[in-house]
Amino acid sequence: MIKRIGHLAFDVADMEKSLHFYCGVLGFQKAFSIEDDQGNPWIEYIKVADGQFIELFYGGQQKPERPERPIGFSHLCLEVDSIEEIAAHLKKNGVALDVEPQQGKDLNWQCWARDPDGNRIEFMEMHPDSQQMKA
Repeated sequence: MIKRIGHLAFDVADMEKSLHFYCGVLGFQKAFSIEDDQGNPWIEYIKVADGQFIELFYGGQQKPERPERPIGFSHLCLEVDSIEEIAAHLKKNGVALDVEPQQGKDLNWQCWARDPDGNRIEFMEMHPDSQQMKA
């Protein structure tokens, strides 16, 4: 049976910028690297939590046009202890917020930003009375 989500993968345009964002700004740790069959850099594994990773693939070349209301992947959500602290931290590190901290319909606090390739990231502080906490 399925245990949990193991990883999320992104093809990135500039690995150094992506590593700086995920490790330098967000504070995740680079876990390990995998090379392709020719010995070239291929994947950087970023550890989020035990058994959970973000894979960053080298070689992303073009971002497709994003239609309004596309079908498929929407965003990555990262749970935080304090929405105000993460918002201040992101801004201090030059990351613009798409949405300032606000309380959602589920009672959780959230703010939104983007990684260097424009992927949407929600930062969420869980409210004890939220549906997620009660589920």
